[in-house]
Amino acid sequence: MIVTVTPNPSIDRTVTLPGTLTRGAVHRISSVTDEPGGKGVNVARALGLAGVDALAVLPAADDDPMLAALRAAGVPFAAVHVHGAVRTNIAITEDDGTTTKLNEPGTAMTADALSALTRSVVEAAHRADWIVMSGSLPPGVPADWYAEVVAQLAEQDCRVAVDTSDAPLAALAASFGRAAPDLIKPNAEELAGLTGASAQELEDAAAAGDPGPVVDAARQLVDRGARTILVTLGAAGAVLVDPAGNWLAGSPPITPRSTVGAGDSALAGYVRAALSGADAPDRLRMAVAYGSAAAALPGSALPSPDLIDLNAVPVKVISPTPTDS
Repeated sequence: MIVTVTPNPSIDRTVTLPGTLTRGAVHRISSVTDEPGGKGVNVARALGLAGVDALAVLPAADDDPMLAALRAAGVPFAAVHVHGAVRTNIAITEDDGTTTKLNEPGTAMTADALSALTRSVVEAAHRADWIVMSGSLPPGVPADWYAEVVAQLAEQDCRVAVDTSDAPLAALAASFGRAAPDLIKPNAEELAGLTGASAQELEDAAAAGDPGPVVDAARQLVDRGARTILVTLGAAGAVLVDPAGNWLAGSPPITPRSTVGAGDSALAGYVRAALSGADAPDRLRMAVAYGSAAAALPGSALPSPDLIDLNAVPVKVISPTPTDS
């Protein structure tokens, strides 16, 4: 079973425009969709579409519309009671796939609620193959919460993935010497923030077909104790770095419609492949296939297995690897 943890869930409202967003203008909307969201919830939804047993752990009041939306979507969940409503995040998608996000901070979490959430995660780990912790932290939660939970899970017989950013990601990286998750999934900007590299230079090099700077930055984290780094690079694909080697997966040609949930889908694809025993290149291949399929869908839709084309994702070894450098 996969347990996803979303400390700051949301109702994701996607507003689709028939043209280009112009600041200060009046726009006609072509469609609006509302889905239960937050990064971990998206991972659980994508895995559920593939028939993978996934449980979404999140904070929400018993009568919150978020839980009704999860029930309607057929997503199993375990909710920790909190006061206050789950936030609503708005994504504005233009006709070329460009997406602008407006994210609320979320409802503040008390110390008691946070302790209950931590206990729920640790207890769920006893029956989980993977714990996937994703997204921002709501007000009231210390930046090192992910790091502390990873440390508590170190003795559990499950693998742990974390996908976060900003201060929580920095705190997690600072704890690698004590306990590191089995996987982190930064994008180029997040990787640059952890290593002192230039995000623009990483993105430009990857777009030009040179993954070397991304590998060099990710390997800094491996040298500091990280286990596996999955760096998502949008249209340039993704890079996977672990102690055994480095791999690049190219993104298949698609017509982008919305980037909402693409990174979460990539993480779901990686975990799905890992659950089946796939090796590193094939885990990377499925991650990119999932992320690309999500980007080709409208709004916050997530891809079902019939949309996943593994044959369209080229994967190659990036040299030198640690054994031949």
